[in-house]
Amino acid sequence: MPTSFHQSVIDEFRANEGKVGGPFEGGDLLLLTTTGARSGASRTTPLGYVRHGESLLVVGSNLGGPRHPGWYYNLLAHPLVRVEVGAAGFEALAVPAEGERREELFAHVVREAPGYGDYQAGTSRPLPVVVLEQAEPEEWVGRPREVRTLADKLVEVHTWLRGQLRQVRAEVEAHFAAPGAAGAPPSLGLQIRQRCLAFCQVLEFHHDSEDGHLFPGTARHHPRLAPVFDRLAEEHRTVARVQGELAALLAGVSVAEPGRFRRELAAMSAELNAHLDHEEEVLLPLLADVPWPPVAPSAGPPTAR
Repeated sequence: MPTSFHQSVIDEFRANEGKVGGPFEGGDLLLLTTTGARSGASRTTPLGYVRHGESLLVVGSNLGGPRHPGWYYNLLAHPLVRVEVGAAGFEALAVPAEGERREELFAHVVREAPGYGDYQAGTSRPLPVVVLEQAEPEEWVGRPREVRTLADKLVEVHTWLRGQLRQVRAEVEAHFAAPGAAGAPPSLGLQIRQRCLAFCQVLEFHHDSEDGHLFPGTARHHPRLAPVFDRLAEEHRTVARVQGELAALLAGVSVAEPGRFRRELAAMSAELNAHLDHEEEVLLPLLADVPWPPVAPSAGPPTAR
């Protein structure tokens, strides 16, 4: 949980559209909400940030202490985070920079906020520089989307999943196309790991929600389609097996066995796209008249005031 000081900063930030006093007054401050690596609970942390093009950079300085801050370990375990800047909030993909890119970005940070150089001088660990990137697939950026029905919502989630999977595969193929040491493919970096892990976690949540709520609720209204829902559930289990293989390869900070990862990713693409196509064919006609967001049941006629 946030300390009482951090909580007071969070409360002041949200009450004043990002403006706070005290030691943060006049500085660039954001709120980063991560998911606990062990607890699974939401954790919000006020952090200074530096802009770099369209991205925001945050540094795991921990005031120059010997260990990385807790929020850094959280975003390694759960790369999708929520960012609040001013009055705006958005979902982001958190990607720690590596190698030469980390050095380049840290130099940019120090030029904009020299205090981070002092923190680095006070510790032997390289301070992580985390890039907060657009979480949506590139084709979504700037595109208005209208979601009025549960069918629209299903298509929206499926579009996100397809887009993320395309981006991961494109990044993996680019890595394999670039020669590594002695002509070997380079090891897969944190950019690929973070994006693929985020994709796997959203996919798992989506399928759990369908298995626990959407499928049973829809099947009650369409009992004749019981075999169809049985087949969809079996497809979920098939996708989950491939997802489990990918998740095992993503367990460390570096992607294990890049060649095997590439093969499992190709299997995921084939299985998932076939499943999404089939699911849309079956479910969209059934969900086209179901409003989204759900309409709360009426509590009865209004009373006079």
